[in-house]
Amino acid sequence: MTSSNSPDAAPAVRLVSGAFDLGAISTGLAFAASLAELATVLRAGGTAGTAVVQAPPGTGKTTLVPPLLANLASVQGGPRVVVTQPRRVAARAAARRLAALDGSQVGNRVGYTVRGERQAGPDTLVEFVTPGILLRRLLADPGLETIGAVIVDEVHERGLETDLLLGMLSEVRQLRGDFTLVAMSATLDAPRFAALIGGTGDDGGGPAPVVDCPSALYPLEVQWVPAATARLDGRGVARGFLDHVADTAAESHSGALSRDGGTDALVFVPGAWEVGYVAARLRGRAVSGTEVLELHGQVSPAEQDRTVSGRRPGSPARIIVTTDLAESSLTVPGVRLVIDSGLTREPRRDANRGMSGLVTVSCSRASAEQRAGRAARQGPGQVVRCYDQRSFGAAPAHVTPEIAVADLTGAALTLACWGSPGGQGLALPDAPPVAAMAEAVEVLKELGAVGGDGHATSLGRTLARVPADPRLARALLDGAAAVGHHRAAEAVALVAGDQRAPGADLTVLLATLRAGKEPASRRWAEDVRRLETIARKEGAAVGPSVITAPVTAAEALGVVVALAFPDRVARRVPGEGQSRYLLSSGTRAGLPAGSPLSGYEWLAVAEVSRAAGMDAAGTGAVIRSAAPLTADLAQVAAAQLLTDTVQAGFSRGRVMARRERRLGAISLSSTPVRPSPADGRAAVARALSAEGLGTIGWSTAADALRRRLALLHRELGAPWPDVSDRALLADLDAWLGPELEKLSGGAATSTIDLTDPLRRLLPWPAAVRLAELAPETLKVPSGSMVRIDYPDVLEYAEPENAVPADAVPESAGARADDGGRPVVAVKLQECFGWAETPRLVDGRVPVLFHLLSPARRPLAVTDDLASFWSGPYAQVRAEMRGRYPRHPWPEDPWTAKATARTKARM
Repeated sequence: MTSSNSPDAAPAVRLVSGAFDLGAISTGLAFAASLAELATVLRAGGTAGTAVVQAPPGTGKTTLVPPLLANLASVQGGPRVVVTQPRRVAARAAARRLAALDGSQVGNRVGYTVRGERQAGPDTLVEFVTPGILLRRLLADPGLETIGAVIVDEVHERGLETDLLLGMLSEVRQLRGDFTLVAMSATLDAPRFAALIGGTGDDGGGPAPVVDCPSALYPLEVQWVPAATARLDGRGVARGFLDHVADTAAESHSGALSRDGGTDALVFVPGAWEVGYVAARLRGRAVSGTEVLELHGQVSPAEQDRTVSGRRPGSPARIIVTTDLAESSLTVPGVRLVIDSGLTREPRRDANRGMSGLVTVSCSRASAEQRAGRAARQGPGQVVRCYDQRSFGAAPAHVTPEIAVADLTGAALTLACWGSPGGQGLALPDAPPVAAMAEAVEVLKELGAVGGDGHATSLGRTLARVPADPRLARALLDGAAAVGHHRAAEAVALVAGDQRAPGADLTVLLATLRAGKEPASRRWAEDVRRLETIARKEGAAVGPSVITAPVTAAEALGVVVALAFPDRVARRVPGEGQSRYLLSSGTRAGLPAGSPLSGYEWLAVAEVSRAAGMDAAGTGAVIRSAAPLTADLAQVAAAQLLTDTVQAGFSRGRVMARRERRLGAISLSSTPVRPSPADGRAAVARALSAEGLGTIGWSTAADALRRRLALLHRELGAPWPDVSDRALLADLDAWLGPELEKLSGGAATSTIDLTDPLRRLLPWPAAVRLAELAPETLKVPSGSMVRIDYPDVLEYAEPENAVPADAVPESAGARADDGGRPVVAVKLQECFGWAETPRLVDGRVPVLFHLLSPARRPLAVTDDLASFWSGPYAQVRAEMRGRYPRHPWPEDPWTAKATARTKARM
């Protein structure tokens, strides 16, 4: 890293001459001392280069670096310098500030282009744009032939479009030796970006040089004023916490005014609704005469510009309630006090529920420091954090990269158009998550935007030119033929905007915007005009609309939303109230309490997000915006999700079948039908695979035969068959064919005995020895034929030879510690004199005896009768003869007569 404190730093502004007078522009700006160093490193690689500028907010990097590059580019004939700013208000403000310092009019030497507004011309040398504007220019002109340099500002914010730009612009520089690329960051992660954009020149050098600048911050006082209530509850940001933020802001600003009457304040809250709530409360609590302003994406451009330009001399003090829009890319003059809620909104994607949207989370520690720095740019300042130090310490160190958590459909289309499907081969700050990217590509394939190889189709390139999500872009073109160009443009502009629909009802919001009653009405109307022009120009790219029936004006909004998001078409769940809906994706969601949409049978949902509380109606998700829809239009708009199938399955031991018509997860109709043989057979196979052969059931005889065969397979192997569930299910036709036919024809499982099917597996001629190798019964010395209990589990550790009575209580089970061997459970008295333990399977497997009391409870477990009679028997006799005096307990079991009778009947 190079140092900004070099001897050449002082005359830096004299080292670069050209169109802009850097000496005049740089007055009072800390980054002026680093200009010469930046000019040197950019010239070092020849006529162009790369660099990363690391400088804290307020040092003047956004004001000074663009004219420096313009002056350097003047040597090459003055190609334009483009600067990206992550927000429209920041792009406009930066252009106005540089133009004012240059003494020129905005739109001449310095200009800007943001969505729906352009102030730039052929003489513009420095143009400020949003990342989305430059991305579309790159797709239209991959070489950026009329641009000599690009400055990507605020790269530390990790916006998705900014990350894509870094990768794509690095490739542009590989193709153009005269192209300059500069990344600017306000935090200490500059080396990461230096490695990313460096090493692309002819010399294959390492990371791009990093030019830093000392902090320009004045002393900053930090206060911690945590609320007595939690910041978040089941509905989002707790109102009690917002009251605390507003009251703290009013009190802190009053104290600041008593010390310095020129103090303005910034209050950071996470979203537009919270801005309005806190601002409304402040208007009743702030010092009389204080102007309370709102700053967020829904405020009109003119009002945004007025807010960030600072107040005129003699005008009242101001409190500006803002989202993170003012966090790092803007300097608001006069601000010496910051009130921070410590909250922000970040995108999140829920793959399981098919949802994506913004969620409220704690801001990162880096963001908190950025917010605090707003107060100390022009003099000593104060930040009041409305949370405690523990919460600050628990917050993530840096902002979560948007590429890691956001819906990637738009990004995937950009990458496909660029020639890097899925980001392959592109140097990005973070690789996109594999699952999220695969899901996005699948959506694009369904839209017809990408082909099988992942590259963009002609339609995909058309959709990429529409400044909206690809699904909305496709709906604009599809819907225009069905509902008209204007109505389709209205619907897409409505959903693509960031206005909140009252009660989640988009029709109410649409009526409000049409009437011009919202601050965002003007911008929305401009978006409608632009989208309508695109729809007329590009409509032929998608062919005729899938909507062939007439659509009324009242139905148009719902149709366009359903075309964009067929997986979010929703139907009210019968019997579960008026506000619970099932989406075609399978997600259940509730409507906000009191929503005008409650009770509608069908909805086209534009936004759904994870939530708890009353609005979610116990579903775990809430519908944020939707429009009414009819059943017929729902099925036409989401026709690709329609299925008509016969579903067969087991019910009460029989194969049953129903014909199901579904729209994704939504059942449209279900009627009983007779299953075809193929459907019935498939249903049996599914049931057996899922639930095992227990679905049919093992009779006593079938179970006994299976156990005998299992032992023979374990000990002898082939040709004795493997009768485990896995093996039997793998080849049902080989042994269960006739029974499968009966079941698929409607026979009940109770009519099936698996004994005969198992006999089909017996190997011939070896099967004639089945009774010899694994007999069903064993004759004991008393003359009784005792059933042999064969093991169900095939592998156990070897047991000990004998277990005395005190180790096996009378309450123990009959198969205690059988070690996977055949068991004979017999009364002890029936085995007197038996010395040699019988063995099965040609002598391979000894029988394990469970020697029972007269009450048929286990006294001992042994596979060595001789050892038992000579040892543990004496202990058993001592304990049992008093308990069972009617039965023989001879001192010498070797000579006693084996009997099943009592002494009186012997």
